[in-house]
Amino acid sequence: MLNEAIRSAEEGLKVFADIDTVNYNSVKESVEGAFRFLQSAMFPSHVNNEGRTITENLLLTCAGLQSAITRLTDSESAEKFVTGLILRLPEIRRVLQTDIIAAYRGDPAAKSPDEIVLAYPIFTAVSAYRVAHELYDMGVPLVPRIITEYAHRLTGIDIHPGAKIGEYFFIDHGTGVVIGETATIGDRVKIYQNVTIGAKSFDVSPDGSLVKGIKRHPDIGNDVVIYAGATILGGETRIGDGCVIGGNVWLTHSVEAGCVVLNEK
Repeated sequence: MLNEAIRSAEEGLKVFADIDTVNYNSVKESVEGAFRFLQSAMFPSHVNNEGRTITENLLLTCAGLQSAITRLTDSESAEKFVTGLILRLPEIRRVLQTDIIAAYRGDPAAKSPDEIVLAYPIFTAVSAYRVAHELYDMGVPLVPRIITEYAHRLTGIDIHPGAKIGEYFFIDHGTGVVIGETATIGDRVKIYQNVTIGAKSFDVSPDGSLVKGIKRHPDIGNDVVIYAGATILGGETRIGDGCVIGGNVWLTHSVEAGCVVLNEK
């Protein structure tokens, strides 16, 4: 009886298996492993690398990413994408250093920049974002999302790789932060936990599906502070330089530079 049930289920499941045109087995694991090797290459004194050299970690990164991307495109494109990322790593590392400095300066509880790298969730989240954003800009399919969702799973911080985020970026505490695909964030921005920079509404196609590829998320200027629980929505929403957005504020309209927005009760 059980064997008959298994055969019946197998026949039904094969219908769905035949729909799949790409074998995704091990893609996720390869990408997540490659990101960990990449962290070790960029921060060999802080991220466990089991005694490997920078070169060894880079070679392992390339192998993992090429294996995954080849499944999604082809070997020539995979090599091109991975080469482009490797060439960008010194600049990614430089920008990450500004994020570490921002976190150290922005949190009185932080005793050293090393503490940020070793103990703060923002390090994992923003390093994943910085790497994934480069791949996203190159047009690499799927892989950027795997990297940022890996960090999301570890930290509770959800940054879409398509977002554009400036230097000296700091998310304090971090849990529950969401930053959407078409958001832009300037330099020296500080965000607290449970902040959403998201879409206000979605255009719908005649068939009922959501329209993709349009501007849906806000633009945040330079030197902005957004306190815990604030929600800022809409592709036409602009938060000017130097603004302070208070806790639990709900914003769907633009704010001029230098304003303080509070949730009055």
